[in-house]
Amino acid sequence: MESGYLLRDVVNLIDGIHFDSSEEVHTLGRLYETLLREMRDAAGDSGEFYTPRPVVRFMVEVTDPKLGETILDPACGTGGFLTEAFLHLERQADTVEKRRILQEDSFFGGEAKSLPFLLSQLNLLLHGLHAPRIDPGNALRFRLAEIGEDQRVNVILTNPPFGGEEEAGILNNFPEDRRTAETALLFLQLIMRRLKRAGRGRAAVVVPHGTLFGDGISARIKADLLEKFNLHTVVRLREGVFAPYTDIPANLIFFDTTGPTKDIWYYEMPLPEGRKKYSKTAPMAYEEFADCLAWWKKREPNERAWKVSAADLIQRDAQDRVVACNLDIKNPHSGAIADHRAPPEIVDAIIAQEQRILGIMDEIKAVLAERI
Repeated sequence: MESGYLLRDVVNLIDGIHFDSSEEVHTLGRLYETLLREMRDAAGDSGEFYTPRPVVRFMVEVTDPKLGETILDPACGTGGFLTEAFLHLERQADTVEKRRILQEDSFFGGEAKSLPFLLSQLNLLLHGLHAPRIDPGNALRFRLAEIGEDQRVNVILTNPPFGGEEEAGILNNFPEDRRTAETALLFLQLIMRRLKRAGRGRAAVVVPHGTLFGDGISARIKADLLEKFNLHTVVRLREGVFAPYTDIPANLIFFDTTGPTKDIWYYEMPLPEGRKKYSKTAPMAYEEFADCLAWWKKREPNERAWKVSAADLIQRDAQDRVVACNLDIKNPHSGAIADHRAPPEIVDAIIAQEQRILGIMDEIKAVLAERI
């Protein structure tokens, strides 16, 4: 605060809030969520994006955490996933002992940046979690090989940073042939390491589109995912879901520790009728997940859903080293790529292209004339 008088006014207002009144605190929680949504830039640098609440709610809904399970978001930002998971579990806590488990044994997070760290703490407090356990350090600072069973959790829900950069000391915590500058891939390795084994762990993770088709180190990490985990579902989002930060399409990947991957189900989210893309002023709505939620319970191929066998997705060289692992499987029902431009725009684009070609031909003709 630049003004002591304003600070005094704020202190007086806060002093007037009844924090022992659940109605007032819940109202504050809703207001705070709105505030976070409006100040999205609080977590919008270094590849960190505010995750739209409809996406968070869908991921929590289908992952379905149970009371007694441990839930982690290693890159929790302003706490959206943990808050939604808390609200999901709160409905199950109908005894004193269940409330104790909810409050003390269920939620863990990590956030290395100071401002989102503080915002996540207050967000969780206002939604009813009395003592949030958020680690203020970099979740990648521990050696991967030293993470044991006592540090593993049942559920991981997260949107790790896209395209950030980590210092050399952090990279040294990862196997030499799996060190990469792509932060999302480092977090993916951490998530795999921190899931409980023998079918007791499951994860829902937002990944950028490039993660699905990248080769090299990316291919080796994805091969680990397919061979050691069950990557059962990929939900493909459309452009603009993460506006205004990026137009890069993202994917939601869901996997568990029940065994190696046999089949992967893909579901492609459609755009609403008449829309070309999402934007900050016209964001995605939770109701748009209704068809996907219905399909999730009874999976059958349709124009939006298809199943792929994982057996042939990993390619190896003569020395049995992974050279490619493409998870970017196109929708076989989509046919040709749809052009969403209006007819006049398409006509104008064709005319402009023809004019450029004619201009090039005129230049070639002039050069030939000079030589003759």
